[in-house]
Amino acid sequence: MARDATQLQLHQDATLGDTLRKWLSDKLVPEAHSNFTIHDLDAPDAGFSGQTVFFTASWTADDGTRESHELVLRMQSSNHQLFTEPDALRQAAVMQALGGHPGVVTPRIVLTEADPAVLGAPFYLMARVRGRVPSDIPSWHKKGWTVELDADERRRMYDNALRALVAVHAVDDEKTLAVLRDPAQQPHTTALQQYLTRLHDWYEARRPELVVGEDVLSEAWRMLAASAPDTDAETVVWGDARVGNIAFAQDLSVAALFDWETASTGPAEIDLGWWLMFERFLCESLGFTRMDGVPADDDAIVRRYRELGGRIDTDLRYYTVLAAFVFSLITNRLALLLVENGLDEKTARSYPESAVSLVRHYLDEFTS
Repeated sequence: MARDATQLQLHQDATLGDTLRKWLSDKLVPEAHSNFTIHDLDAPDAGFSGQTVFFTASWTADDGTRESHELVLRMQSSNHQLFTEPDALRQAAVMQALGGHPGVVTPRIVLTEADPAVLGAPFYLMARVRGRVPSDIPSWHKKGWTVELDADERRRMYDNALRALVAVHAVDDEKTLAVLRDPAQQPHTTALQQYLTRLHDWYEARRPELVVGEDVLSEAWRMLAASAPDTDAETVVWGDARVGNIAFAQDLSVAALFDWETASTGPAEIDLGWWLMFERFLCESLGFTRMDGVPADDDAIVRRYRELGGRIDTDLRYYTVLAAFVFSLITNRLALLLVENGLDEKTARSYPESAVSLVRHYLDEFTS
């Protein structure tokens, strides 16, 4: 079986490489070129939000020099979606819009293709960014290159991550925000109200297939709907703001910010609540403690975010419930997909169970 699977993968890679070679040869390079090749294809497991393929495109220019460019293909998921409406081209547009802002380092978009006839789904190409990304599994708080850093290096890494988040939240020009806004946005509603409306639609769509936590999530939604802060704040909301979506260069500066699939607009607190929730999910929820150099708790993270120029206007307890609620919807959907792909049900359920336990924890904090 292993040999058959290997042969199938080799066949698929060869087919993809041939398709890319034919499609790219007259789109990526100048007319005067020769010996265009696609090589070093690598398709790592990128989860369920879309297929990722790394490859190198090379050609000979008209002056005889050989050029090579490392690229990444991101293809929209045509099945097994985690999110209700995946949109790869929108993600590319978001990265293009944000990339020109100070401190917001996104991968350079090279090409986009809306026609699903080319590869089976819309996709985009971006320049590959070399860097180190903290791990989710296993948690970067316990294993990996982040553990090998000394306390000062971890402090520098974390400060650079928070500086990048502050830079994202500093974006306020109308042209960029328009790219991120929902085109169906209702007039005379705030960005937070729009965010909650979309979330409610998503919740109702996923509600019949919840694996765990139906009662807790129902309670959480009632609170979220009834206690929404009265704010008209609007900036970029990354949507998946966390250390594990940042590539760091060797000097621990930020090389790129990734995963803009759920980007929108709203108060910066949406992202900060998600950041705090995800840190707890990858650390205390797993029985770990924060390493030296990393902010010791939520208060320390928030304090440093403010020191680096970030602004927080409302109580973050609401936004941590909001973050855990969203994460529970994602992990409930993930559990179904993992079982479909052969994972045992007990292990698959552990992800939404952990997320729902965070909802309960933050709900209790909110009402205390």
